[in-house]
Amino acid sequence: MELFMAMCLLPLFCACLYLCKLVLQWRNQQCYLLAYECYKATDDRKLDTESCVKIIQRNKNLGLEEYRFLLKTIVNSGLGEETYGPRNVIAGREDCPSLEDALWEMDDIFSVTLDKLFDRTGISPSKIDILVVNVSLFSPAPSLTSRIINHYKMKKDIKAFNLSGMGCSGSLVAIDLVQNLFKTYKNVHAVVVSTESLGPNWYRGKVKPMILANCLYRSGGCSMLFTNNKALKHRALLKLECIVRTHHGSSDEGYGCSIQVEDKHGFRGFNLSKSIAKVAAKALTMNLRVLVRKVLPLTELLRYVIMSRRQNKVAEHRRGVGADGTGLNLKAGLEHFCIPPTEGAVVNGVGNSLGLNDYDLEPARMALHRFGNTSSGGLWYVLGYMEAKKRLKKRDKILMVSFGAGYECNNCVWVVLRDLHDANVWKDCIERYPPTTLVNPFMDRLSWINDERLSFVTFEEVMNAVRVGGVGPG
Repeated sequence: MELFMAMCLLPLFCACLYLCKLVLQWRNQQCYLLAYECYKATDDRKLDTESCVKIIQRNKNLGLEEYRFLLKTIVNSGLGEETYGPRNVIAGREDCPSLEDALWEMDDIFSVTLDKLFDRTGISPSKIDILVVNVSLFSPAPSLTSRIINHYKMKKDIKAFNLSGMGCSGSLVAIDLVQNLFKTYKNVHAVVVSTESLGPNWYRGKVKPMILANCLYRSGGCSMLFTNNKALKHRALLKLECIVRTHHGSSDEGYGCSIQVEDKHGFRGFNLSKSIAKVAAKALTMNLRVLVRKVLPLTELLRYVIMSRRQNKVAEHRRGVGADGTGLNLKAGLEHFCIPPTEGAVVNGVGNSLGLNDYDLEPARMALHRFGNTSSGGLWYVLGYMEAKKRLKKRDKILMVSFGAGYECNNCVWVVLRDLHDANVWKDCIERYPPTTLVNPFMDRLSWINDERLSFVTFEEVMNAVRVGGVGPG
């Protein structure tokens, strides 16, 4: 009888042990954001429209058509007058960037953000167990992670990863890597550094899709500190609920729509093809099909299914799924939306596709206006704006949307663990935002760039007519 009882209890005991193991694994797999620090350059590196015009004038490869295209892009981009440019470009050395320039740019971003991060949290660099650095267009040897480890004298058994070529989505790629490492290592700290190398990659040719990067990208970046230590939950800002990655690299169209190439004159730059909008929409659609099942309540999913079945095929095609508005009410399960601050039209397009209003898009528009397109670090300026405006309340959920070369769409959802109100990188200007208008102050002065009569004006005449202050040919 006792043997029989033992045989009956053994499976139950094993099941209990297995459940305990799953619970412990789940506890260790939590990913908490303890702090983040966004980079802000010094005032002598500010790039207003006047400065941009001067930089454009230095490019002797531009013709009249390219000059007008650049000016139109700048005044309509959504960027304000206080973004920051690379040191060598501000100094007029974009034609001959040196390795020293590239390394200085990285060191400045690393030291400014990491020093503040370690000081804010009180966690020593020697306590960091995992380090992930994401810089798409610069990969020296030794690696950038090794450079940080050497500077801060980090531990010898640190797990270091250097990511390149990930584009604007690199920040979430790095976080996904950290989350997966947390499944193996218990009670550890991880630092992620996301930025971009602009100085050595300034395009000096005249191919329009490649010139765009010069108009939109600005100096910026962010360092973040994560942990899976449950005991530190009370200090955390956010908890990662889920992350979904979608990659369209198997498609030639997706692979080639955002790619680094050389033009016929040998000038290297980033080329954005006309198909990028279609590829991005498809990637976002496929990503959200997976993500919404994880974050939206069952009632909203059922409502969508019922409503969809009532639509005929034509109507359903127009409504789309995901990138055409999803047909779902995302606000049924999400309170805040971090849209990548890439360019004004892109922010509006993504917002419209997700059914967002001006209030939802304000953080992305303001981040773009104040700091420009800071590549993989951009989402954290958007988050910083939300925090500075005291929007983030306990238990709120935040959707982060990102796109990157490859072509990738990586999205994640965060849960706010306590009311957040730190002004962070916005502290010196948050009271001025949102401004009464986002219209470029040079719009009126540069209105001549839309005048078709310029088709009969020589480039030299236009250049001679331009004055500091944006006065054009009369």
